[in-house]
Amino acid sequence: MTFLEPLTLTGRHVILEPLAGEHHDGLVAAAADGELWKLWYTSVPAPDEMAAEIQRRLALQDEGSMLPFTTRLIDPATGGPGRIIGMTTYMNIDAGTPRVEIGSTWNAASVQGTGTNPDSKLLLLRHAFETIGCPAVEFRTHWLNHQSREAIARLGAKQDGVLRNHSRTRDGILRDTVVFSILEHEWPMVRAGLEHRLARRG
Repeated sequence: MTFLEPLTLTGRHVILEPLAGEHHDGLVAAAADGELWKLWYTSVPAPDEMAAEIQRRLALQDEGSMLPFTTRLIDPATGGPGRIIGMTTYMNIDAGTPRVEIGSTWNAASVQGTGTNPDSKLLLLRHAFETIGCPAVEFRTHWLNHQSREAIARLGAKQDGVLRNHSRTRDGILRDTVVFSILEHEWPMVRAGLEHRLARRG
């Protein structure tokens, strides 16, 4: 399936490039920006867990169920790839429908609220709807992660429901998972909203 092939997506603020082992040190530095692994509602790997997380995502890529990206800022001086700020993925890929979930996303604390997240979502959603031809794109998050739920809702995604006692967190506690989706007929309005948000930031 061609849409499972690693690719690079370039936006206004960020470049999404195929995850690779050589990104390890940059990802460790990005996670240390805010000590993101200490946030109880996220699954950001600690520095000593980053290598294993990269390998886990690449193994899922080899199986065809995930397409992982490293997120970089665009260097304002060159217009090319700048420093690494986080990770994101297409996951739970259903090639037959086709359908994807956008998730396992995190960004360094210092760039949160600067437009990097809506920019990466615009890139991933545009590719999913306009290139892959997905009839729907899904998002999932912890019921108690209100920041993530609000961010997903701001995209224009609709809440489908809550999967109760759906999975366990790193410390073994059962979590409720909130499921959102955007349907293909909703995409033009969602795209316009994201483009407007990014244009206001310049």
